[in-house]
Amino acid sequence: MPILNTIATPYAEALLQVAEARKETDTVAEQARELLAIWNASSELRAAMASPVLEAEAKKAALAKLFDDQLTPSFQNLLKLLADRQRIAVLDSVLLRFLELYRALRNITLAHVTSATPLSEEQQQQLNAKVRAIAGTKDVEFDLAVDPALIGGFVVSMGSRVIDASLSGQVRRLGLALAKVS
Repeated sequence: MPILNTIATPYAEALLQVAEARKETDTVAEQARELLAIWNASSELRAAMASPVLEAEAKKAALAKLFDDQLTPSFQNLLKLLADRQRIAVLDSVLLRFLELYRALRNITLAHVTSATPLSEEQQQQLNAKVRAIAGTKDVEFDLAVDPALIGGFVVSMGSRVIDASLSGQVRRLGLALAKVS
């Protein structure tokens, strides 16, 4: 287990246990996704929270001002605990680990989907049904990305499984097949 997971897992497990006990797990998971997006989008926030110059109390005050009205008390307590223990810089790892545990608990598959163009709602629904059938889970969570280099189609990754339905993938497979023949 990577060192970051060794640090993140106990905090993620504790948050999951508290959220389950308070019957707010789904809410906390949604808040974790939102906070993770903010965290990843703001290099200033990450730098401030990682700064050894800022005291734990200042970090907690900043986090409270930014997020208290948007987060459940259990989530707020996690942020305070991470700040107190000088671990707030690894918040993203804790949240990612929490979401992994949440998906395992709820039997949700995470599918990374890269498409040549943005997928419509209808395409996402069709893909959701197919991925659920392949994965054998009741629900699928998509991580969507666009890569025009695929030319057309999409690539779906679920753990170690990869479904390449892209035009560039077909061209590559055709080239490999032709190379074997000659």
